[in-house]
Amino acid sequence: MTQPMWQPSQSRIEQTNLWRFIQSINATHQLDITDFHQLHQWSIDFSDLFWEQIWHQCNLVTSHKGNIILHDSSKMPGALWYPEAKLNFAENLLKFRNSSTALIYCGEDGERQEISYATLYQRVAALVSGLEKYNLQPGDRVAGFMPNVIDTVVAMLATTSLGAVWSSCSPDFGINGVLDRFGQIEPRILFTTDGYFYNGKTLNSLERVAGIAAHLPSIEAIVVCDHITKTADLNLLHEAVPGKAVHLKDFIDLTATEIAFVDCHFDDPLYIMYSSGTTGVPKCIVHGIGGTLLQHNKEHFLHTDVTPNDVLFYYTTCGWMMWNWLVSGLALGCTVLLYDGSPFKTPSILIDMAEREKVTIFGTSAKYIAAIEKAGVKPSQSHNLQYLKTILSTGSPLSHESFDFVYRDVKQDLLLASISGGTDIVSCFALGCPILPVYRGELQCRGLAMAVDIFDDDGQPLRQAKGELVCTAPFPAMPIYFWQDKDGKKYHDAYFGQYKNVWAHGDYGEITEHGGVIIHGRSDAVLNPGGVRIGTAEIYRQVEVVEEVLESIVVGQTWQQDVRVILFVVLRPELVLSEDLIRTIKQQVRSNTTPRHVPAKVIQVSAIPRTISGKIVELAVRKVIHGEAVTNKDALANPEALDLFVNLPELLS
Repeated sequence: MTQPMWQPSQSRIEQTNLWRFIQSINATHQLDITDFHQLHQWSIDFSDLFWEQIWHQCNLVTSHKGNIILHDSSKMPGALWYPEAKLNFAENLLKFRNSSTALIYCGEDGERQEISYATLYQRVAALVSGLEKYNLQPGDRVAGFMPNVIDTVVAMLATTSLGAVWSSCSPDFGINGVLDRFGQIEPRILFTTDGYFYNGKTLNSLERVAGIAAHLPSIEAIVVCDHITKTADLNLLHEAVPGKAVHLKDFIDLTATEIAFVDCHFDDPLYIMYSSGTTGVPKCIVHGIGGTLLQHNKEHFLHTDVTPNDVLFYYTTCGWMMWNWLVSGLALGCTVLLYDGSPFKTPSILIDMAEREKVTIFGTSAKYIAAIEKAGVKPSQSHNLQYLKTILSTGSPLSHESFDFVYRDVKQDLLLASISGGTDIVSCFALGCPILPVYRGELQCRGLAMAVDIFDDDGQPLRQAKGELVCTAPFPAMPIYFWQDKDGKKYHDAYFGQYKNVWAHGDYGEITEHGGVIIHGRSDAVLNPGGVRIGTAEIYRQVEVVEEVLESIVVGQTWQQDVRVILFVVLRPELVLSEDLIRTIKQQVRSNTTPRHVPAKVIQVSAIPRTISGKIVELAVRKVIHGEAVTNKDALANPEALDLFVNLPELLS
C-alpha cells in the first residue's frame, strides 16, 4: 500500500514535542532540518550533539554533567557516554512534586488508587528511610516479586534513590524461574505482595515467597505489601526464614519527608533484566542509570509525544521491560496508569478502563489487538475514546489486518505505532513518530540517534529486502555488562559475534521505501525450506486471518535433508480441524505469499506455549518436535503446553 492509513494534520504536527525539538535544533546549530528523516540522519551523524540536546530539552537533573559526551565512539562495546556525569535515576522521576496525578492503579477486581506527585515523593521518602536501616549501598541488589501496583513503583524508586539496583519478576513466575533469576544476582532485600488477582482468581504468593527465600541466603529482609488482604499472615515466612519477614507498614518511617538522593555515575547499574530463559538459564542483562534515563526520555518525549497532560498506559507485568519503560514516563510529569490482572477477564476490560481514565496513549501487544478483533470488540461503536491519540503495540509483529482493525473499529484519527526493541536495550530500535504518516504493516521509523540498518549475510546494507536488523554505532541504552560475565564474552557473543563492531539484534526485517521498518520475526526462528529464508510473521499474518483460527505457531522440522514448514493452530472452541479447513489455511497462505510459505503439515493443538510476558516460544516447540530437551520450562507461563507437541504421529510422515 502506497497510501498512508493515517496522516497527522499540520496543526497536530506543529503541536508536537518533536516539531518544537526540530526548531530548537535548527536555532542552536544553524541548521535547516525540515522533516523527520533529515533529523534522523543528523542525529546519527552528530549523535553527541543530539543527546546533549535531549539532556537539556528534557531537563535532566544532575549534580555534575562534565564536558565529555562520548568517549571512544568507535568502540562497540566500549564507548562511554558522559563519563564525568553524576546523577540519580529516581531523582529524575521524582522532580515533579506537585498535586498533579502521578500514578493511577486499576485492578481487574475493580480496585482503584490514585496518588499525586507530592504523595509519591512522600511515600518513597518513607520507604527510603526503612531501606537505610539495612545500610543499603550503591550496587546492592533489591528484588521485587510483585504485581503491577503502586507499591512496586515506590519500591523501585526508593531502591534507585540510594544507588542500589532494582530487579523484578511478576508473581506468576514459578519458584525455579525466580531462583534462576534472583539466585544469580543475590538480592539483599525482597519486596513482595501477599498475593495477586488474575482472571477472577485470588492467588496467594507467600508460599512461593517462602520457597524462594529459603534458597536465597543473601536476603536479609522480606517486605510484604498487603494487596489481597488488609494484613497478610506472615507465619509461613517466619517458619521458612525466621526474623526476615516484615509488613511494609512496619518497615517504613512515616516521619521521613526528604530524600537524600545518592549521586551515581552515568554507567552505574540501575536495572538487572533477564533474557527469556527458554533455552537455558536466563542471561542477566545490566542496564545503566544514565543510558536508560536518556533513551526513555527521548522515546517518550519525541517518539511518543508525552506531555504532562497525558495519561500513559501500557499493559505489562513487572517481569517485562515495558514496565520499566512505562514508569519512566514520570520523568516528563504525565500520569502513569498501572493495571494488574488479566487483559481478557472481560473482552473489553482494558478499553473500559481507557475510556474511564481518559487514556491518551494506550500501549498493548499485537496479540491483544488480534484477540479483541476475534472477540468482536468494536470500541468505535461501544466506547467514547475522544482523548485517545496514540496506540502502541509490541511483543510481536503487528499484522496488516490489525492495522485495518484499529482504524476501522477503534478510532480513525490516531497514531498507531508498532514498536520493536527489547529487554536487551530496555527500549526500541524502531518505533512511532508523531509527525510521520502510518503505513499499513510498517513501523514508522528507526529510533533517533540509533544507526539501525538491515544487513545481508556478508554485512552489506540492504534496502527493501529482508535481512538482519543491526545497529552500526554506539547508543546510550546498550547494556553496561552481563552479570557474572567478567571477561565480557557472553555479552560479546550475544550481540557482536555475527558482525565485527556491529550490534546484531537477532530480528529479521527490512527497511521500506518510506523509511519505515517491517519485522518478519526472530532470526533464530526464521524458516529455511529449500534454502529460502522465510520470516514466521509472514505466515502468522495469513493464518490468523482465517476466522476459525484463534492463534498459531509455526516451526521448521528437519525432514529428508531439508526443512519443512509445520503449522500448529488453536481453533475456536468446539471446532475440530478438518481437511476442508486445512485446505482453506493452505490456500490463504499460498494466495498471499509463495508456495514455499505453505505449511507441509497443519496440526491442531489446544494451547500454544508462551513466556510469562506472553511471547510464543518457537524455539522451544522446535526442540520438542525434534526430541530435544527444553531445559528451562520455568520461563514459560504454561509449560504443560509443550507436552502437546511430544511424539506427534503427524510428524512421522
